[in-house]
Amino acid sequence: MKVFNTLTRKKEELKPIDEGEVKIYACGPTVYNYIHIGNARPLCVFDVLRRYLEYRGYNVKFVQNFTDIDDKIIRKANEEGLTFSEVSEKYIDEFWVDANGMNIRKATVHPKATENIDEIISIISTLVEKGYAYAVENGDVYFSTAKFNEYGKLSHQPLEDLEAGARINIGELKKEPMDFALWKGAKPGEPYWESPWGKGRPGWHIECSAMVRRYLGKTIDIHCGGQDLIFPHHENEIAQSECCNGVAFSNYWMHNGYINVDNVKMSKSLGNFFTVRDVAEKYGYEPIRYLMISSQYRSPINYSTDIIEQCKASLTRLYNCRESLDFALENAKDGENANEQELKDKLDKRREQFIEAMDDDLNTADGLAAVYDLVRDINTFVLDENSSKSLVEYASKEFDELTGVLGLVYNRNKSSLDEEVEKLIEQRNNARKEKNWAEADRIRDELKAKGIVLEDTPQGVKWSIQK
Repeated sequence: MKVFNTLTRKKEELKPIDEGEVKIYACGPTVYNYIHIGNARPLCVFDVLRRYLEYRGYNVKFVQNFTDIDDKIIRKANEEGLTFSEVSEKYIDEFWVDANGMNIRKATVHPKATENIDEIISIISTLVEKGYAYAVENGDVYFSTAKFNEYGKLSHQPLEDLEAGARINIGELKKEPMDFALWKGAKPGEPYWESPWGKGRPGWHIECSAMVRRYLGKTIDIHCGGQDLIFPHHENEIAQSECCNGVAFSNYWMHNGYINVDNVKMSKSLGNFFTVRDVAEKYGYEPIRYLMISSQYRSPINYSTDIIEQCKASLTRLYNCRESLDFALENAKDGENANEQELKDKLDKRREQFIEAMDDDLNTADGLAAVYDLVRDINTFVLDENSSKSLVEYASKEFDELTGVLGLVYNRNKSSLDEEVEKLIEQRNNARKEKNWAEADRIRDELKAKGIVLEDTPQGVKWSIQK
């Protein structure tokens, strides 16, 4: 498998540190509100990365954090008359509603910043001792970017260019504009922890360095997140981690592209900002997941009502195929088709097509194309009245494996027909046998009024609930 490494700006073969195991850290949300559709993209994309690596036989250690102490959380707590922990726990619970809705698998560990204060203090203390960080009189501790010669290597900008847009805000006592906070001295009324520099709380960037080291080690295989995190967040993580530990922080960096809304960059100030919850209440969660993986992850994607409706329609094609396989399996014959191996080989080529796409920097767009080619082959060669049970089972397994890697087709709660509807279908079948077409059509219309759609297939009558 090759992945595009932001650090080197080229595709590189993925070579894990430990054979058969991949260690991944993905930056999680700051939990002060509902997640928005911009948050949904890295969640879905890197969930697919994890699933695909596991599909290819790797053991994946996947860590994703919650930032549960932050200026925004404190502000929200003050607005709502709550403690910071009440706010963060509330929105962690809400996060899981949305994450579960989008079929995001839980990480190996979901650490919180507040659970790692000792590790954070340990790293900052080492940086101060080594001369990479300094404390100031109000209890703040800053990292000195000028001391790290490679600062800017992830964003590919020299320090002097980065400095051009930097400034020192009122109340900050840092020495240089590019220096960033590792520890913030407590202000009146704010939550705090005891430290060698007085009462305070961690800066944003340091928590990820602490959690990576604690749960995955000093050097990891892949660090991932949204493109907006490249600078300053990930740049600062590299600086503080490599200066503290003396080794490379992450061998590969993967970043997903932005989301536009109606071809304009999503922004609260522009009023084109949507939470996952808002969209899901109108269209469901699975179309959101589908949209997030419908393009290659580094490309920008566009959200609009037309596009999300197209995603729903595309999902319907997948569900129709899976339901047809279920129906065919109920009616398939034992034994084998005369050309069974040839048909299985044809299906195997779709799996190979899928793997080739996903091995090319997790190209989910081409991976989806392979799935739809598989659907076409199933509709053409497998859903036939003469198909054997073993062939239908084989096709079902192929379908489930590939859609499972993408995390799709996960709402297959098929409803049972009640006795009244079963009786009506039986009466219609009898009417058709007697060539009483008017009665057969009347029963079909009656069922349609109940939301039951009938389809006459070579294997018999197939029913579905109208959506």
